[in-house]
Amino acid sequence: MIFRALAVIPLLALAACGASAQAESGPWHNDIVATTFWVGEVIGSGPNDSQRVSAYVENWYASYGGCDGVVKDGSCETEPRTAANDYFPTQMTPKQNPFYLDLPVSDPALKDRWVQIQGPNGNTCYGQIEDAGPTLYDDRDYVFGTARPANTRFNGTGMDVSPALNGCLGFAELNGSEDRVNWRFVDSPPPGPWTRIVTR
Repeated sequence: MIFRALAVIPLLALAACGASAQAESGPWHNDIVATTFWVGEVIGSGPNDSQRVSAYVENWYASYGGCDGVVKDGSCETEPRTAANDYFPTQMTPKQNPFYLDLPVSDPALKDRWVQIQGPNGNTCYGQIEDAGPTLYDDRDYVFGTARPANTRFNGTGMDVSPALNGCLGFAELNGSEDRVNWRFVDSPPPGPWTRIVTR
């Protein structure tokens, strides 16, 4: 894979610093449509329609610890998450951080990177990048720049978030395409439920 130097350098610089999230934050991406996805979700039969794998982990399902939700009739379904359980799944114990997301660039430099997200009601939560998407895998002008997401599907979504982030951010729907967020890269998050398990 060929990396555009200007896109990778800021991430490497962030990774090299040990300062607080506030001091080492990137620019905001505002008013971005976000949808929900989860480990174990299968939405079709195409090569990119299964969340049993990710852009970075061939067997994400096993690495994560199984279905990030509830298995019903052999299908992995999502479930609402609440603060009472730190937004963790209720029927399984994850081996990796349940506060995960994707952005539409497939680049190994992004795996496990921290992102600060502001939800539609002003909630602020943090998550780690564990997949690429939605729909696109090379939208560098959006992810590393100031462009709007190039994706036109699912209401032009520019990010998928996990069920834990869906609950933490206070989304109106469990699996909708109307919620909007602001987000930016950060070097590290403050303590919170997103640091109970950190994916490395």
